[in-house]
Amino acid sequence: MNYKNIKISLLFISLLAYGSSFAQNPIITDIFTADPAPIVYNETVYLYTSHDTATVADTNYKMPDWYVFSSKDMVNWTNHGSPLSPKSFSWATGDAYAAQCIERNGKFYWYVSTFHKKDENSNGGAAIGVAVSDSPTGPFKDAIGKALIVNEMTTELKHGWDDIDPTVFIDDDGQAYLYWGNGSCRMVKLKENMIELEGEITNFKPKNYIEGPWVYKRKDLYYLVYASVGTKPEMIEYCTATSPEGPWEYRGIIQENVPNSFTTHPGIVDFKGKSYFMYHNGTLPTGGSYRRSICIDYMYYNEDGTIQKIVQTKEGVKPVK
Repeated sequence: MNYKNIKISLLFISLLAYGSSFAQNPIITDIFTADPAPIVYNETVYLYTSHDTATVADTNYKMPDWYVFSSKDMVNWTNHGSPLSPKSFSWATGDAYAAQCIERNGKFYWYVSTFHKKDENSNGGAAIGVAVSDSPTGPFKDAIGKALIVNEMTTELKHGWDDIDPTVFIDDDGQAYLYWGNGSCRMVKLKENMIELEGEITNFKPKNYIEGPWVYKRKDLYYLVYASVGTKPEMIEYCTATSPEGPWEYRGIIQENVPNSFTTHPGIVDFKGKSYFMYHNGTLPTGGSYRRSICIDYMYYNEDGTIQKIVQTKEGVKPVK
């Protein structure tokens, strides 16, 4: 090989290295993942996900379990496997839909959506359970031996899959809140033990709301971010409020449709001085609406607290030092 060919070969290797270092989205490529739910604990981001196993010929979801991943730099992710599935709950049946985990007093509470068997506690339909662990990666077990939310508790909508997609938030004063819902958004306070409801369930309908709420606080504002049905496929829109109980002021669209998937789902986290927006799309080879993959891009705020439009990229984010 002459000198010119050596230079070309080195350039090609450099380009390959550049691509592997900076083409980060989707972030997990060995399995199909969806519905990202990140938390920060002990200088590490833990990412809780759904798991798509539908074939390319399937026309509906197959989601047998939930997975946990972790990263210290937002780029390199460790797969901790599946510590929880609907089979972990004696009352549950069906698929493992969107879920979110939160830490309180050294324990990790994982709120999940699946379906309820027909028994003395429910006639079936979507339900929300809660699992608990002493570690962010499990093992997790059913915290109360029954569903926390069953379909009979919410009757303003008549379809049986309205109690899905829980998000949980603990305010500065220690009060915990659970939000969820397809078709309308529900909210209820949680007791300090995180496994009992406190007070009545309320429901409200933000503009274009369909499902997938994510609630958090930044400075003096509370944010309700959600998947919208103003157009199909879904987009992400949001509201803000000065109280976790509202009233919520509509603020607009922050994420347009994602490639090759008619759903999207927000997961938002601050880590080492930067804000990150997680979502899923269908861009992996053989991917699609039932074979989705999680991505991460930067999230930016304006001075008044409003959120700038999310720029979806193939490059993703850079490693955190």
